[in-house]
Amino acid sequence: MKRAAMIGAVLAVGTWSLAQTKPPATQNAPAAQSSPTPAAAPQGKRPPAAKTTPEYEAYKAAAALTDPAAAENAANDFAVKFKDSELRIVLFKNVMRDYQRAGNSDKIIEMGRNALAIDGDDPEALVTVAGELAEKTRDTDLDKDQRLDEAMKMAQKAVQTVDTDVAIPQGTPQDQVDAYKSQLRSFAFSIIGTLEFKKDNFADAETDLRKSIDAFPSAPDPVVVLRLAISLDRQNKYADALKEANRAVDMTQEATSAGKLARQERDRLTQLAGTPGQPK
Repeated sequence: MKRAAMIGAVLAVGTWSLAQTKPPATQNAPAAQSSPTPAAAPQGKRPPAAKTTPEYEAYKAAAALTDPAAAENAANDFAVKFKDSELRIVLFKNVMRDYQRAGNSDKIIEMGRNALAIDGDDPEALVTVAGELAEKTRDTDLDKDQRLDEAMKMAQKAVQTVDTDVAIPQGTPQDQVDAYKSQLRSFAFSIIGTLEFKKDNFADAETDLRKSIDAFPSAPDPVVVLRLAISLDRQNKYADALKEANRAVDMTQEATSAGKLARQERDRLTQLAGTPGQPK
């Protein structure tokens, strides 16, 4: 998965949302619109907002932390002190992304679950947890089937909620909203396709992996393209598989794991399809 690209899009939305978190001038007063006739906003949830100045200041202090462990402690403390705060989920998702950058899968799942305990429809948390479960669950795990089933349900739910449950501040450019939602949708379908792939349901995997690529065609994930090639190969669709394998080769470096596998798949399919290969 293209975690860096995902984080970039997520951080953009997080930046748009920051202006929405500031409480009203009167402490303890409910959040209010700054104008009685606001401009129309793209479809989605209202961004989380602070209700009081102390809540807002505590949120800012927690959100400023960059060390994942310290940020996690601060998010937990904030959630205890402000039990009803809408900003709890923002902090847990921030920490989830911190652990993504650190590559700590267990903590990514834990923080994602914390976010989903607050809002079970949040598409970013759904695809993030689902993706970790799908990619990191091992055949030897005693709870393998439970984890993969949960990942499938989460990814399918994300497909359903991506158009309705992304918090979108007013004034957000529609093209940025569309790109972010498209990327989330692409991740969700890639997870579904990966899970079908792991079950050897290669026809279903082909369908969902194509949906993943089509959802965000400007930056397809080379791993998804490679899995599509293998899914086609397993269905004896050698010419189509070779096309995707060549595409995966073009998108990867030979020294990487994906690059090595893509070149192995290309070479195998070149022989099967009777087409001269173009090693890269």
